[in-house]
Amino acid sequence: MRQRRHYKAWRPIATRWMDNDVYGHVNNVVYYSFFDTAVNAWLVEKGLLDIERGPIIGLVVETGCTYARPVAFPEEVQAGIAVSRIGTTSVRYDIGLFVKGNPEPAAEGFFVHVYVEREGRKPRPLDEQWRTVLAEIVAASEG
Repeated sequence: MRQRRHYKAWRPIATRWMDNDVYGHVNNVVYYSFFDTAVNAWLVEKGLLDIERGPIIGLVVETGCTYARPVAFPEEVQAGIAVSRIGTTSVRYDIGLFVKGNPEPAAEGFFVHVYVEREGRKPRPLDEQWRTVLAEIVAASEG
């Protein structure tokens, strides 16, 4: 599992009562919602993504998650994000979910966005503005 230093941008996410399942912890599908929230909020804040009127949108084409420990309401999740690959029309984001105050990740995952034209859904190459802003959170090589 990656440590906090891997991630370059952070977003606090409050768990909700409804996130817990009958086993008393946040249900696995909610983690994917945390991933979407962290990445898309960062893109909106950086002025790259206009979710209502922008000419391009990101479609998730691949995703995955590894769970390390349960999270439960009312814990606060701190979602770390980093970019591990920038392609011509796609970006792979790494996301680490940490419970506030715990140095070890509760889960780590990734997803790949392919950026397409809002109208017609054809892949659209990332322009220089996108590449420059995404470079701010590129993860250092861990090899």
